Amino acid sequence: MTPALRIGNCSGFYGDRLSAMAELLAGSPAVDVITGDYLAELTMLILGKDRMRDAGLGYARTFVTQVEQSLGTALERGVRIVANAGGLNPAGLADRLREVARGLGLDPVIAHVEGDDLLPRAADLGLEGALTANAYLGGFGIAAALDAGADVVVTGRVTDASLVVGPAASHFGWTPDDLDALAGAVVAGHVIECGTQATGGNFSGFRALPRDGRGLGFPVAEVHADGSSVITKQDDTAGLVNLDTVTAQLVYEIQDATYLNPDVSVDLTSVRLEQQGADRVAITGVRGAPPPARLKVCVNELGGWRNAAELVLTGLDIDAKADWVRAQVEAAWGEQRPAVVDWDLARTDRADAETQEAASARLRCTVLDPAPEPVGKPFTGALVALALGSYPGFTLTGPPAKPTPYGVYRAAYVDRDVVVHTVVHGDGRREVIADRWVSAGSTGEGPSTGEAPSTDEGPSSEPPGRSSGVETPGPTTRLPLGTFVHGRSGDKGGDANIGLWVSRTEATGADQYAARHAWLRSLITPEQVRRLLPEAESLPIEVHDLPNLGAVNVLVRGLLGQGVAASTRFDPQAKAVGEWLRARHVDIPEELV
Repeated sequence: MTPALRIGNCSGFYGDRLSAMAELLAGSPAVDVITGDYLAELTMLILGKDRMRDAGLGYARTFVTQVEQSLGTALERGVRIVANAGGLNPAGLADRLREVARGLGLDPVIAHVEGDDLLPRAADLGLEGALTANAYLGGFGIAAALDAGADVVVTGRVTDASLVVGPAASHFGWTPDDLDALAGAVVAGHVIECGTQATGGNFSGFRALPRDGRGLGFPVAEVHADGSSVITKQDDTAGLVNLDTVTAQLVYEIQDATYLNPDVSVDLTSVRLEQQGADRVAITGVRGAPPPARLKVCVNELGGWRNAAELVLTGLDIDAKADWVRAQVEAAWGEQRPAVVDWDLARTDRADAETQEAASARLRCTVLDPAPEPVGKPFTGALVALALGSYPGFTLTGPPAKPTPYGVYRAAYVDRDVVVHTVVHGDGRREVIADRWVSAGSTGEGPSTGEAPSTDEGPSSEPPGRSSGVETPGPTTRLPLGTFVHGRSGDKGGDANIGLWVSRTEATGADQYAARHAWLRSLITPEQVRRLLPEAESLPIEVHDLPNLGAVNVLVRGLLGQGVAASTRFDPQAKAVGEWLRARHVDIPEELV
């Protein structure tokens, strides 16, 4: 039997804990590979702005610091490093790492993967106006680099899960036809890609965590030759790995029940979880099918300029105060009114409050415009000029700010043969990775990253066999949905994803768990979601069942507008929408409580 490949992930985003790579190298049991995920839609925009200022940038600079701290130890222990920190400039990052290595007296083999950057061909591909345009690549370029002996592999925009697929494919000798094994590796990669979110971070059941003030331990996937895996963490690290923490990451930003990646389409209804002891959850039974015919492209454009200000309204007559100052500001703008104006009154005030802050509400105004002028002095000046001539207690939470540019994200799709997936090995040799599915066909049109459907219509909003109403036989009691339901939410472009699942505890018997799951499936319909989340009342909503996980996944299309960089919502990445939904009160059968 080929031993399991132990893969630890040291980064879930650009800005994650800087010491994580060193911690994984020092921890026990040892890992074979360290991965790092640094890229998101917003990160690509940030790196695009970096590249505009300096063509030599465009990569995650914190990764350079991590490698400088840990490269010697990694080489000594034979631990390989794979990261998508190359962003928009993987070649530049590889050169920078070689420079760092020489300064340390080391001579590692450093390879990089490219071919994702379609910006030079953007106009020909119908992507006019793009600041960044990067296709999502799979894991076989990484595998080829490791097969050739690379100690460090850096990539551009591969899918997050590809960071695990590549090392596993290399280690076990998988081919593109090993669909079930690849699907299992995608699931393992998806679980650990966001770092400590798999060990208790952003977990709605955080009160059950052993919390001691330390940063949570980073996750490890023990991947087996058949693609099955065990999610765990190293000894003596903070956090928890159990069925709920793994489910929390499984339902994170997945959309429907088929998770599409460049190498394989994953049937998420086939995923089975089993607790195998303390901090060990096995993932088995994952089934895969051929990937889609088209690759998704992350396109960022410069959308214009934005600004925002927040006013404090205290005491009585909050609504009247908000109405007056809004009318005054908008009248002062005149013809210089910004193209987009969003007013949001947060009624955080309480009657007869014992502190001034508790007696106050906040009125936020966010403005966007193609030009900087309307969201500059005309906007801020109108507010400042009212300081002595508006509602009683006029207060701004901060000084007027200057306009800042914002980006707009959109997904595009290209045929697979448009992308030239290429590995540049440590000796400079270039190897083009043949795409098994270009000539053989695939499962159909659509994305290959599990991040968005290929058309605006998407799948049915009401899956077959689902009740359109809520059946609650017997007496009920009105309680928060989160009484025994966990949640995890996030963003994909302008859409919000909310995964909900029934909590698994030792005190919950199998029959009770099944009954709670059946009730959750009956409760969560598009109509009910609109009632519980009034902000989504006019938006398309899809609900998808994941029965093996005791879960449903809710997709709210358009909640975030044109994506995080352009969103005017209080929570622009929808990270807390799940907690809002869990806090809403519903009628729960008393026998389930």
